[in-house]
Amino acid sequence: MGELLKLPNIGEKVKKQLNEVGIFTYDELKNIGTEQVWMKIQEIDASACIHRLLALEGAIQGVKKTDLSKERKAELKDFYNCHKDK
Repeated sequence: MGELLKLPNIGEKVKKQLNEVGIFTYDELKNIGTEQVWMKIQEIDASACIHRLLALEGAIQGVKKTDLSKERKAELKDFYNCHKDK
């Protein structure tokens, strides 16, 4: 089992997408950052939704996406709304 699959919120589908955009480790995920990683995934999967964005942030923070702070969820929602159709 790969390192990414050990992270919260990361299943086979998201792991595969991360690999497709050149991310294979937690450090790569963290260094690139939630928003930029999501945008890379959106380029290969137009159906990438807010839940994927939240899942990526949760993986970086080491928590379930439902346990993210209200403030961070609001920031990500704003980001998603600005970038979902681009």
